[in-house]
Amino acid sequence: MTQSLPGNLQVNVRFFAALGERLGRSEVRVAVPAGATIEAVWSAAVPGEPLPASVLVARNMEYSQPAQPVEDGDEIAFFPPVTGGRG
Repeated sequence: MTQSLPGNLQVNVRFFAALGERLGRSEVRVAVPAGATIEAVWSAAVPGEPLPASVLVARNMEYSQPAQPVEDGDEIAFFPPVTGGRG
């Protein structure tokens, strides 16, 4: 559970596929300051580990960029690149 401070935003974070397995969790809720970006959400959810360049991100189920600002109640999803198809 996160504690909310004045001016903080509550953001739901989801980790998919191998990324969630590697981190040992699929969901977490974090508090970030107003004006925070998706990259700042990653830093709050996974302290001490930089956002991998190959990770895809979505804000409220729409592809986004790490520099995209977040809002209170947003859902941010991080997942590894999707591969596949027919050869």
